[in-house]
Amino acid sequence: PGGPRPPGEGGGVVGLLRRLGRVEDSRQRAAELFRWLVAPVAPGEFLGRHWERAPLLVRRGDPGYYAGLFSTADFDAALRGGEVHFGTHLDVTSYAEGVRETHNPSGRALPAVVWDFYQNGCSLRLLSPQAFSPTVWHFLSILQEHFGSMAGANTYLTPPGTQGFAPHYDDIEAFVLQLEGKKHWRVYSPRTDAEVLPQFSSANLTQAELGEPMLETVLEAGDLLYFPRGFIHQGDCLPDAHSLHITVSSYQRNSWGDFLEKLLPAALQMALEEDVEYRQGLPMDYLGYMGVTNSDAVDARRTAFMGKVQSLIKKLVNYAPIDAAVDQRAKSFLHDCLPPVLTQSEKAQSMYGFPARWQDGGPCDVDILITKDTQVRLLRHGIIRLCNEEAGVMLYYTTENSRVYHKEEPKFLEIDPEYTDSIEFLLSSYPNHISVDTLPCETLEDKISLATLLFEKGILTTKKPLVQV
Repeated sequence: PGGPRPPGEGGGVVGLLRRLGRVEDSRQRAAELFRWLVAPVAPGEFLGRHWERAPLLVRRGDPGYYAGLFSTADFDAALRGGEVHFGTHLDVTSYAEGVRETHNPSGRALPAVVWDFYQNGCSLRLLSPQAFSPTVWHFLSILQEHFGSMAGANTYLTPPGTQGFAPHYDDIEAFVLQLEGKKHWRVYSPRTDAEVLPQFSSANLTQAELGEPMLETVLEAGDLLYFPRGFIHQGDCLPDAHSLHITVSSYQRNSWGDFLEKLLPAALQMALEEDVEYRQGLPMDYLGYMGVTNSDAVDARRTAFMGKVQSLIKKLVNYAPIDAAVDQRAKSFLHDCLPPVLTQSEKAQSMYGFPARWQDGGPCDVDILITKDTQVRLLRHGIIRLCNEEAGVMLYYTTENSRVYHKEEPKFLEIDPEYTDSIEFLLSSYPNHISVDTLPCETLEDKISLATLLFEKGILTTKKPLVQV
């Protein structure tokens, strides 16, 4: 993305997304978008020096770097669309003389009311702009595949000379993209070891609790500020300019500890089922020598008890269904995902551009005619996940998700176990097309019916449009 642009591509985010649309592999597309996000810092350097470690400030001196991603005009258009509601989609906030307040009325956030709040010095936080902006949706839907964790966003519009939020730290990795105007930021190191990479966000903090900032800067349009979770931050507007920024976030509850929270109960369950040692009774007299009251006593029985607990915990590793627990996390990530945004050519090659319609008094071009020679591939690498569950083999997918977080239930197909090899073959062949005939199913009929099912769910695309219109 850093190189010279083909003529007519356009700059900013719109041109970037158009160029990325021509990258065949969605994983590479995601990596390229991330490279653009932190440029000119190389992704490897960012991961080695900054990710989960230290803030990064990128001053680009290029006010048009994020052009087309989101603007105050887009904010206004969202309000005029009439679907923005106070509290659900929009927060009206202020922070003055150490007091942080939320001023949300109830009901729809209509322009006259919202802009009146803004004129009176209130900040506006639009939650999940991806629900209102196709460009933000497109941007995040690509980026989420790079993080392997939900990529979310909020936009913040702050009037000149005001501050909308008290100092606090978050439970997410934050990328602040300055879209318009400028904002004065102060970032502070975590105060204690317990606040390094915290699991949960902090309450609002007072200025007295802060100490000196480790980083103080004025962000201008085109600049980037990244800080890890646990870094306290506050931003305020200078008297001469408004500020619009978008915070792109990821890695909420995506730590080793969060993984073990899923894995350990499952490991214990397996151990209880398979190993009698976990089912044997505790010593009859253990209450007499164990417990806090006895913690200072020197007693061989205590030593034996501790040893036994340690050996049972160590042995638990052998029963840990690590891959199955990873699949469960993948399944919940797929539920968090934004649905993919299709290019014009992808639409034409998928269910979404299929020309079935009413014409001349009846339905026309209805049949999906996939044959053994039809060339197919997955729409994106990251849109499906196979999970072996008690009820059977489930294929989870993102193509029918909503732009609104968890508005839809998790989407899945129950798959005949005989089809798992074919699903794995589609994943390993991506981004290449394969002919339906090469799917490792028993019969041609199976191959065609699996391909048709996946095509109907928007998971598979064909090399050429199925119907020439």
